[in-house]
Amino acid sequence: MTDTVSAPSAVPAAPAATALWTIAPEPYDSPVAAALWRAYYTEVSDRWYLLHEGHATDPAELEREVAAETGADLAPPGGVLLVAWCGGEPVGTAGVRLLDAETAELKRVFVREDMRGRGGAPRLLAAAEDAARGLGAGRIVLDTRTDLVEARTLYARHGYEETEPLTERPYAEHWYAKQLTQV
Repeated sequence: MTDTVSAPSAVPAAPAATALWTIAPEPYDSPVAAALWRAYYTEVSDRWYLLHEGHATDPAELEREVAAETGADLAPPGGVLLVAWCGGEPVGTAGVRLLDAETAELKRVFVREDMRGRGGAPRLLAAAEDAARGLGAGRIVLDTRTDLVEARTLYARHGYEETEPLTERPYAEHWYAKQLTQV
């Protein structure tokens, strides 16, 4: 990991949380990253298929898609993958990659379902913004789906503004951007 990425090594727990949260860079191809990517993809894919087709993701499709998205774009020097740990256990992830010299893209924001509501998502978001600043970005963007209501609420609550389409990707239905102030 280059020293240009400034992700907090420890983020204090919210008053309601009992365990210490830490957020740190993680190699995109580590077993921890792979397990969190699989959990993320399984959840968002199953959610879409259950909503639109009434069944979970076909296991063969899941394997193809997980293998196709290596996360290599989240490696230094142009990206970073952050992992949230709570009580010594990996429970969430957020990735940042540079799109150009001024713009970073937020990817793979995820907190395991059993750990939601404990303050991890805002911590991950803040750490991802710090990482984007560390990469030199003054702006961060993302896309998401309509059915990911919790994610859209999180982004709006933390200053992300819905904007015109920034990408042409399957499943991209909402786009957000936020100007990053230097700290």
